[in-house]
Amino acid sequence: METVGVHSTRAMLFSPSPPMARARGPLLIKSMATQKTGTRVGTRKGTTVFPVGEPGPREISNGAAQPIKLLTNVEKLRLLSKAEKAGLLSAAESFGFSLSTVERLGLLSKAEELGVLSAATDPGTPGALLSLSLLLLALGPVCVYVVPEQYPWEVVLQVLVALVSVAGGSAAFAASSFVSKLQSSN
Repeated sequence: METVGVHSTRAMLFSPSPPMARARGPLLIKSMATQKTGTRVGTRKGTTVFPVGEPGPREISNGAAQPIKLLTNVEKLRLLSKAEKAGLLSAAESFGFSLSTVERLGLLSKAEELGVLSAATDPGTPGALLSLSLLLLALGPVCVYVVPEQYPWEVVLQVLVALVSVAGGSAAFAASSFVSKLQSSN
């Protein structure tokens, strides 16, 4: 019998098949021997696993999500058609806000600089918006409870904080729902 290295010997000891029935090269045997069962070796896109006792390597996904195609999802949801039927486009145009105004003011490039368009494709955005909405909706009652009502300015402060928290919380909740639907329309 020929001499084998330590790595090959380890692979033969832990392999369920007999050593002579193996017809693979020493590179695969070395990889199986140096890796623990179920460990991952590979690139970011896909990971190659060399499980002991199973024939050959297999590709598994490492949880990387497919990129979100914003314009494709807008088309699938038919958002522009719905905005047109609701009269939003003609209302915006009557206020002097048209596509040529958007282009002239450079609003899309400004939105990208501020990260608005990138946030729409970020999978963490709906959760962050939902957390913000819950925080804002809880802020109103907390302010009313904590701020005393001895002076008129304190009552005005309570009303203003309550209105801002209800409006902001509702808007954040609606934005969270909208972005979630926009991202998941596959």
